[in-house]
Amino acid sequence: MAFTKAERTQLYLRCALFGPSGSGKTMTALRMAKGIAEKLNVPFAVIDTESRSASKYANRFSFDVDNLERKTVDHYIVSMQEAAKAGYQVLVIDSLSHAWRELTDEVDRITQASPSKNSFLSWAKVNPKQKRLVEAILNYPGHLIVTMRSKTEWVIGEKNGKNTPEKLGLAPEQGKGIEYEFDLLVEINQQHQAIVTKDRTGKFQDETIDKPGEEFGIQLYDWLTSGTPATANQSHATNNTAPTKTNAVSTQQASDFKAVGAAVIKEIAEMINEKAPNGQQYFTEAEKAEARQQISSASCDESGVEELRELKGLLSDWLLERKQQLTASRKAA
Repeated sequence: MAFTKAERTQLYLRCALFGPSGSGKTMTALRMAKGIAEKLNVPFAVIDTESRSASKYANRFSFDVDNLERKTVDHYIVSMQEAAKAGYQVLVIDSLSHAWRELTDEVDRITQASPSKNSFLSWAKVNPKQKRLVEAILNYPGHLIVTMRSKTEWVIGEKNGKNTPEKLGLAPEQGKGIEYEFDLLVEINQQHQAIVTKDRTGKFQDETIDKPGEEFGIQLYDWLTSGTPATANQSHATNNTAPTKTNAVSTQQASDFKAVGAAVIKEIAEMINEKAPNGQQYFTEAEKAEARQQISSASCDESGVEELRELKGLLSDWLLERKQQLTASRKAA
């Protein structure tokens, strides 16, 4: 391993648009995609999970569409793979929120069937699906624009001297931290204005753009292609991949997963059996039993070790939260 001079290579766009219903997410995504596709002189495609809403604009835009009937993570991934195989260099996913709903519904089912009725451990079983979806997004060999619904809140604002209800979009309906996976994160309001909340180009950060469209897509494309052409070792398909986490597996022989897993299991056991200063258990017996069940179901390979590490991370977050709650209750007393 050696350090080399950093340079910005040509990249594929990863853009996420989010906002409440009626804000214009679909139209904005289609217009941006059209702008990029015309620069490339190629067709673009849409994965539509919104009851064929994109096709309502087929008289204004020329594109191919996959109307996804089954809105599971696996079906999203298969559709993306088919789009890549077909050679679409520009792809819109409208919207990504249905995949998140599948995962939250699955967590609810697992939680209701569990003795503790606590959803935290359920996420350890479901998170691998979300990771696969994120990896598919990051590794798509083309420009990708996704939309996400946002949770909605109504507030009373003043318009023309009168109190008027106004719909506000809050956080996008997707997994926590999903914003880290995109170069550009854009919130769209009911006035069809785009507020750029994250921008790796450095050109649009915190700007408000009125009804962004083809020109906005072209500006992004021009920036993305202004870098040094990527080499074989700087593939477009992996330009947005998050850094690989360093872990114990990478420092040991491939055949030593069992030993690594045993070490992680020991750490988990110490964690779930930790007691508060007053002797109170941080984890209930039902929660401990669920953790042990997940441990016993993990395979003795690299995938199993990653599952154990995922479980350890969730339990660690949970333990910290409970310690903070205990500290706060003591101060309040």
